[in-house]
This record gives sequence, structure tokens and C-alpha cells, in this order.
Amino acid sequence: MERNTIIAIVLSCVVLIASFMYQSYRMTQIQEAQANAAESNISSVQDVLQDSPAAQDGNLSGSRQSDIDTRQAEILAAELRQEELRQAELRNAAALEAQIPLQDVIIDTDLFTVTLTNMGGDITSFKWKDVRNNTNVELILTGAMDASMQASGMQVSRAFSIAFGDHNAEPISSNFNVNRLSNYSVEFYRDFSSPAANAGTDGRFRLTKRYDFIPNEYMFRLTVILDGGFSVPGFNFAGNAYTLSFGPQIGPSFIKLDNLYDYRHYFTFTNGKRRNAKVNDIIDNRPAWAAISGKYFVFIARPLLAQYSFNFSEKAEPGLVSASRLNIIRPSANVSKVEDVYQFYLGPKTQETLAVYNTGRNEFGISDANMVEAASARGFWGIFSPLERILKWFLLFFYGIVHNYGIAIILLTLLIKILFFPLTKKGSEATLRMQALAPKIKEIQEKYKSDPQKLRVEMGKFYQQEGYNPISGCLPMLLQLPIFISMYQLFNNHFDLRGAGFIPGWIPDLSVPEYIVQFDSFTVPIFGWTALRALPFIYVASQLLYGKVTQMPGQQSNTQMKMMLYVMPIIFFFILYDVPSGLLIYWIFSNILTLVQQLIINRFVMAKRAALAQEQAQLAPEPKIAPGKKKKKKF
Repeated sequence: MERNTIIAIVLSCVVLIASFMYQSYRMTQIQEAQANAAESNISSVQDVLQDSPAAQDGNLSGSRQSDIDTRQAEILAAELRQEELRQAELRNAAALEAQIPLQDVIIDTDLFTVTLTNMGGDITSFKWKDVRNNTNVELILTGAMDASMQASGMQVSRAFSIAFGDHNAEPISSNFNVNRLSNYSVEFYRDFSSPAANAGTDGRFRLTKRYDFIPNEYMFRLTVILDGGFSVPGFNFAGNAYTLSFGPQIGPSFIKLDNLYDYRHYFTFTNGKRRNAKVNDIIDNRPAWAAISGKYFVFIARPLLAQYSFNFSEKAEPGLVSASRLNIIRPSANVSKVEDVYQFYLGPKTQETLAVYNTGRNEFGISDANMVEAASARGFWGIFSPLERILKWFLLFFYGIVHNYGIAIILLTLLIKILFFPLTKKGSEATLRMQALAPKIKEIQEKYKSDPQKLRVEMGKFYQQEGYNPISGCLPMLLQLPIFISMYQLFNNHFDLRGAGFIPGWIPDLSVPEYIVQFDSFTVPIFGWTALRALPFIYVASQLLYGKVTQMPGQQSNTQMKMMLYVMPIIFFFILYDVPSGLLIYWIFSNILTLVQQLIINRFVMAKRAALAQEQAQLAPEPKIAPGKKKKKKF
């Protein structure tokens, strides 16, 4: 045997001995079991070789059998060395992961600033840049815990967290490795162990979460990768692979959700239709997307994987008034590698920003997504959407002139009153005509009060004789009802009114209630008021004054009319106390302008009535005076 060959064999033995000594020193119980499994595999291979026909063939030469045994031993030794290196790498990775420090990653785009944490690879802050008001609006609300909660091990929920299993499983809170790919992309990864491991492995797999943001885009992409290599044949944790959760609440901050002036709505888009969703239901018909809708902002999730389920939850969150969560449940997978892609929209709930995802004119090339449905009015109110868009156009037109949304609201209210003045005038004339006919109507009602059928017949004859239609006074008001509803919807939901000021120092934001005194640590009992507001009092005064001016003669003693005149405005005072100031400005100036219109119409009708009475008096024949008896002359 040559000298170099001897040296190579000696060195190989030294390397193998050192390797085995290092393994015995560092090997844990799991590695010992794996070593035993590897030894059993070697024995089984040798047994197979011994029992193989080739080994039993008496014609096979001894040298040929020796070559086969040597080759098999080399292959097994190489596989063993490869597995040892892999186990060492995993042990080193596990040791390093145990020491990963907590780290935040900031992604800054033209539209928002995102703060991500390597704890779970989640998002803790998503601030939209409000350029007009020079502020940042937090679109992900997280709770707050006191010292006792923190001592008990509780943690604040984070957005886009992952839990192995269904939506009831605890989210991952381990620190991930961070790989900053670019200014707008970041990757978090960490190894975990699976109970479903292949024989001879420890069942470790890698979870990777990659976020890709795009400048000037409200939508971003999240890719979730589960890679088990040769260790894990599939991913099944209590029937599911994992659950991706958004929550605990969509911003901005709020005092309460009354489902009218601030709300959270849940719906999905399936087969071309938007459908309302119920909390806690498992939605497994794979909708195109699902959304949590607030008053001004919306969160939309579009999974691009083949199978998934949605679940909406309002599970309580410490430090939050209300929680709104969206869970995407990924079913189990019988493959060793899973790569799922999600697209998320988190931003303004406006027709303009969402419509681009129905045309393909976006960075993702999305078309026919119908995401604009997330900004449409719900249910019955949706039929007024075309009228609402027309009013919105006029509102923006006036704002372009005066650059103040409060004044624009007043100008729009004035425009509506001018356009509907003929109808209002007709209704007022009918009301005044009713006042003139009231004594005769009351006389007929008294005469036939014991015979309702006869009363209806006589009233019909009377109206026909006078040429009066009692519906004529109500019809103009009914025709204006769609305008009122559309104006209400516009002022309550128009995105541009959020943060729009009117009177500095008093009404800085038309989308929230104004106040003249804010109660710092006091709440009015029963009513729950936290501030003293001026607009509700002005509204009640304008409503009472309007009702007083338009009150018909003879209604002062009518109990129902008294309730309409005095009680209803007071009831609405409490209902409207905490409404956005833009709504109250519309109603107040609507009452004032209607009052002015009514005074003008009253003067016009009274003058017309006086002129008609004078004309009739001039046309009436002069009364003839009967001549008296002639007196006889006395002579």
C-alpha cells in the first residue's frame, strides 16, 4: 500500500474519531435517538445486503462482494456526515435564535409609515400620512395593559400575527431573524419543530414572513412560507396549518361605536355580490375578499391561495373599547413546503382610491376586484348613492371656491333650498289654504262625527268643491326626503370632511362633535356626556323657532302637535348630542333657511290673499237700498 494512501486513511480516522467525540459531547437526547435510528438503518441495510440475491449467488466472486460492501459503507458514511452537519447547523441556529434581541423595522413610503417587530414578524403600527392636516393617523389600534396584566404574562395583540392551528390558537411571540431586503421589503424567519417528523429527523421547519410595500400604493403583499425540507412531510396543527390574523382593531381611535356615527361593518365579496358577515361564523366558501369597514377607513384581505376560510371576531382586547379582528384560516397541507401570498389594502374608504383595483391601473395589475363595493352604502341606503355622488360633486365644487368645508356645507344647503323653493312654496300655500278651510272642516267633522262613512263622503265633496287636494301639502316634503337622506349620508361619511375645520378654536373638525368645554375626568351621569357642546342647543332653538312660525291656527290646543313642536326637538337634542358637527351645521342652516323661506312665502301668500279679497270686493255689486215710504204732504 502506498504511503499517501496510508496517510489519507489515518487522517480520515482522526477526523471521524474527532467528529464522533464532538457529537457525543454535544448530542442531546433527540440526537441520541437519531443516532440509534441511523445505526438501525445501517444494520438493516447490511441485513438487506446479506439477504440479497447477489450476496447469495455462489458465482459472485469474493472481491466483487467486498467492493459492494465498501461502496455501501461509503454512501452510508457520507449520509451520516451530512446529517451530522445538518443537525449541527440546526443546533447552532436554535442557540442563536434563543438569543435574538427584540428589534423594530421601519418602512416609510409616500403614503404611510409602518412599524414592524421581529416578535412574531408582526406589524405594531400603520400610520397614514394626512398631508392636508399635517398629521399621522394610526390605522392599527393596539390595547394597553397595566402592570398586573404584564406580570401575568399577557401580551398586547399585534396585526398580521400567525398561530399554528385555528383562530383560537395562541399567536407566535418568539423573536424572528430579520433580513432587510430593501427600503420597502423585509423578511422575518425562524425555525420551529413539528410533531409530524420524518423518522431520523427532529421535525424542524422554517417559517418565513415577507412583507413587500410599494410607494404610492395603499395595498401591500405578505408572503407566508412553511418549509420542512426532508424533516416534515406536511403541516397539520389540530386540523389546520396556521391562522393569519389582523387586529385587534382598525383605526383611527374612537370613543364608542354606536353603529351610526362610527361603526365597524364586516362583509365578504362572493360571486359578484357583497354580503354581510356575522361575527364568529366560519366562512368557508372562499370569497374573493373580506373587509372590516370603518367610517372613513377600510381593511381588505385578498388571499391568493387555493383554500382558506375567513372568520370575524370581536374578542375583547385589554385597553380597547371594542375589538374587530379578521382571521384567515389556512387548512392543513400534506406537502413539505407551503408558499401562500396575500394582498392587503389598508387605507381610505373612498370611491377614488378603491376604483383603481377594478381597472388594472395599479402596481399589482389587479382588475375586476370590485373592491369599490367596500365604500358603497349598505342595504336600503345604497339606492341613494347616485344622488349622494351628485351632492358630493357640488360640495367639492363649493369647497374649491371658498376652501372651507363648513361654508361649503352652508352654500350647498342654500343651493338645495333654492332648487326646491317652488315645491316648498307650493307646500306652504297648501298649508295656508288648509288654515283657511280649517273652520269649515271642523264644522263638517262635528256634524258627522257619529257617522265616519258619511264624514268621508262629505269631506270628499268639500275638497272637490273647494278644488283642494289634502296631499298637496305633503307631496313637496316627500319629494325632498331623498335629498335629506343623501345629504345625511354625505355629511356623515364623506372622507374629505375628516379633519376638515370650520371655525378655528371652536369647530376644528367637521367629522367629530365640537365642544366649548371638555370634561377632563368627569362624565355626566345617565347621558354619558364628556363635553359641553353648543351646536345641539343651537339646533333645538332653530327647530323650536321653525315649528313656532309654521304652526297652524288652532294647533295650540292639539296635544299631538304640541308634542311635535316641543317634545320631538328635545328628544332629538339627546339623540344628536354627539353627532359630527358637519351634520348639525347642515340641519341648523336648513332650519334657518326654511324659516326664512316660510316667512317670505307667508308674506307673499298673505299679500296675494289680500289682493284677491280686494279684487272680489271691487267686482261685487253695490248693495241696493230700498226706498222708504213717501210721506204725505200736509196742506
